[in-house]
Amino acid sequence: MRRVWMRSFASLGILAVCAAPLAAQPGRPPRPVAITDPAEAGRDYALQGEYAGWVQADCGWQYVGLQVVTLGEGQFEAVLYSGGLPGNGGSRQPREKLTGRAADGPLVLQGPTSQVAIQAGEAQVYDRDQQPKGRLEKVVRYSPTLGLAPPPGAIILFDGRSTEAFQPGAKMTDDGLLLAGATTRMPVGAFRLHLEFRTPLMPTARGQARGNSGVYIQRRYEVQILDSFGLEGAFNECGALYRQTPPLINACLPPLAWQTYDIWFTPPVFAADGKTKLASARITVLHNGVPIHVHREITAKTGGGQPEGPQPLPLLLQDHGNPVHFRNVWLVPGEGDEWAPSTSGPSVRRGLLRRIAFGRR
Repeated sequence: MRRVWMRSFASLGILAVCAAPLAAQPGRPPRPVAITDPAEAGRDYALQGEYAGWVQADCGWQYVGLQVVTLGEGQFEAVLYSGGLPGNGGSRQPREKLTGRAADGPLVLQGPTSQVAIQAGEAQVYDRDQQPKGRLEKVVRYSPTLGLAPPPGAIILFDGRSTEAFQPGAKMTDDGLLLAGATTRMPVGAFRLHLEFRTPLMPTARGQARGNSGVYIQRRYEVQILDSFGLEGAFNECGALYRQTPPLINACLPPLAWQTYDIWFTPPVFAADGKTKLASARITVLHNGVPIHVHREITAKTGGGQPEGPQPLPLLLQDHGNPVHFRNVWLVPGEGDEWAPSTSGPSVRRGLLRRIAFGRR
């Protein structure tokens, strides 16, 4: 298994902690199991993840990426990407979906044109006639902003020592992680925010029940947090401005991996009457170092957010009943969307690293 850095903005990682299955309520079906400790995740967890390598194609050798998603009880889905993994050269199209089940031997995944057999950290790719096409190796990617230190002037919201920056009711784990459901004491205006989050492994859950949380800016605008690993990146999946704008790319890592959001936000502008909106809020978001919203206009509140208005409101890390954890949360007041790094042109990565270098690990 290789550990790699993403070539185009991102690279990502796997770490962990612990939790128990959520108890069922009388008269309701049991909630899906939520695992936060990789040691308790089992064989399916070891098979899921990302793979990359070279395969033979009609036009010669082609670099491809594979994302394998566990669905529980030995069932799996996967996506094969031409060009590499998402955020690392992989494109939205063409992509091939595969399904399979793990028995005593290797995990065999079957798609319309390809078959993949996974065992011992390697994925052997075959064509529809079961002729070998190439071999992929399991990789673990890390965000380039993972562990980013707060720059001078930053407000430390959470560093693993206390929840003092949050309103009463905020909780942390025994090993120093912040639990979802925390609201800042301070209201926020324009800012730059860094936070690290980890979704649980919930293999039998589906859709919005799978590692759900969110960063609610001013309690009005939600940047969705969800286990959307291996999905297409819809308007209600991870990285979306919830039910308003999908991310430019689905930059999700597998559940139980630490991921990062780096957000630059400028609030809307209202006239003196406090009712007439003169300019919409704007936002730039990097998910695991990958630009997923670039100077994006937020046209209105998202989902169940509070109504828009001129008064600043706090930041909420939404509790949706799933054990999503946070760490290394800090905010720089005043550095709004106009401060966001350039995200186009040949010097994108160089510009990004230059802007965050003073806060690097």
